[in-house]
Amino acid sequence: MSGGRVELGLGAGWYEAEHAAYGIPFPSVGERFDRLEEQLAVITGLWATPPGETFSHAGAHYPVVDSPGLAKPVQVGGVPIIIGGGGKRRTPSLAVRYAAEFNAAFQPAAAVGELFARVRGLAHEQGRDPGDLVYSSAQVVCLGNDDATLRRRAAAIGRDVDELRANGLAGTRAEVAERLAAFEAVGTERMYLQVLDLSDLDHLTEIADALLP
Repeated sequence: MSGGRVELGLGAGWYEAEHAAYGIPFPSVGERFDRLEEQLAVITGLWATPPGETFSHAGAHYPVVDSPGLAKPVQVGGVPIIIGGGGKRRTPSLAVRYAAEFNAAFQPAAAVGELFARVRGLAHEQGRDPGDLVYSSAQVVCLGNDDATLRRRAAAIGRDVDELRANGLAGTRAEVAERLAAFEAVGTERMYLQVLDLSDLDHLTEIADALLP
């Protein structure tokens, strides 16, 4: 439907209250990662199965028998997968094995750089070119070129300006651009900006005008 523009972000789950709100089981972290690993094997296996052939997976959680894997993605090799997180072992390993992109979300630039280095190191160990992966970050953004606007926008999303400056991308155009440069310096190639107040369309315009150039 998207002509090949879709990408898939997949994770083990982390927010237990959200699972409870929608009746989705929330097992132990070990089981969640076991399920994630199987899900990745099944999804990529189905996508990679040529037309006319079938895919099987003898998994503990998601056994699949002789699936034709229809419908096929537009992209050669399947839909690009994004895997992210702060785990030191299984998350980077799964990213190197299955992902087209590794995402380090809502962490300081220095910590993001450490996560990227860990993934690159594992890629070398597992025989994959680290340059094959896209390295991305994500941060909440709150732009305001005067103090009143900045505080109003922070209050609208229930955040304190000083806290946002420490844990997000907040401030004037120059301040936010400076923070973005710090993420670029540690290897971030793509940045996702989380805009929490969806009714403030002027904010979107200002972000585009200030940051896209």
